[in-house]
Amino acid sequence: MLKLSKRLKAVHKDLDVKKEYTLTEAISILKSSSNVKFNESLDCAMRLGVDPRHADQMVRGTVSLPHGTGKEVSVLVVAKGPKIQEALDAGADFAGYEEYLEKIKGGWADVDVIIAAPDIMADLGKLGKILGPKGLMPNPKSGTVTADVAKAVREVKAGKIEFRVEKAGIIHASVGKINFDAKALSENTMAFLNMIMKLKPAAAKGVYVKSIYLSTTMGPGLRVTKDEVAHHA
Repeated sequence: MLKLSKRLKAVHKDLDVKKEYTLTEAISILKSSSNVKFNESLDCAMRLGVDPRHADQMVRGTVSLPHGTGKEVSVLVVAKGPKIQEALDAGADFAGYEEYLEKIKGGWADVDVIIAAPDIMADLGKLGKILGPKGLMPNPKSGTVTADVAKAVREVKAGKIEFRVEKAGIIHASVGKINFDAKALSENTMAFLNMIMKLKPAAAKGVYVKSIYLSTTMGPGLRVTKDEVAHHA
């Protein structure tokens, strides 16, 4: 059994972790119980009734959070020619071609997102063993392989996030920072939940959304009622 710190014991004392809360209640409780010295993220996790081992039950995609993530996202664009300057003008932190392929080969991957122009994917694909495990390999489905690198940079910087279901059927994302106002956190969370509902695979049988939890980086997880997304099911 995990031993709780004094801080977490104090937080848990006033909570019923078995109860299901509305989204508004859960956000309000997590905001008021956040008492660490840094600005925690609000994380949303869903357990889905899918088997990700089957390609036709894989749930993955992107969503633009209306109020952003509250996090500075560092972006590398791998492209040639004028696209390099276009990417930098759009706000990319790094942009280039061969020099970045070499840096990645050498173990450098100090970015949150990599965006690639389609014509360099053959070269970047060779680095899949390095980028794949870090979740950094660009993918057309997530909009990170695109001819319009400037647009992709702007979207990522504005709060577009990527997600994919894990082996156990869990899907999760950070949907903002706990110092956002409650309305912004609620709207960000609903944008994420609604996107997951839209992506329900035709092959998924039985209950699609088994549970929804909200938590902060260092805080408790609160179960959120599935009624929040039921009308989209």
